[in-house]
Amino acid sequence: MNNSQSIFELSNCRRLFLRNYDILINIGVHDFEKKAEQHVIINIDLYVPLVHNTPKEDQLSEVVDYDFMRETIKEIVSHGHIQLQETLCDEIMTKMLAHPQVLAARVSSEKPDVYPDCDGVGVELFRKKN
Repeated sequence: MNNSQSIFELSNCRRLFLRNYDILINIGVHDFEKKAEQHVIINIDLYVPLVHNTPKEDQLSEVVDYDFMRETIKEIVSHGHIQLQETLCDEIMTKMLAHPQVLAARVSSEKPDVYPDCDGVGVELFRKKN
């Protein structure tokens, strides 16, 4: 599939999003990070083909439920300490793309309290199902 076909596919999608989900989690590689939870801000965009996300009867069962994103994050972080933001984002991405209606996703995480001279540090990734 070429780039223009890929863009066309995404243009026929509805984008669902979770913005600035602020959660306290055990994350980090440094000793001081392993002693206390840190604020992590997570953002998710899900691209769902309109055919799978256009309600005809105004019912939740006809669309992807936003709770899916929040509950997935809570489940992942409940398993204990995570070393890297990359690992966290990869795990979230895997679960997002496992949803049968999701075609593509963007996931980012940001630690807002790491450095005093910037708003935050983090990672972001975008993936599309083949």
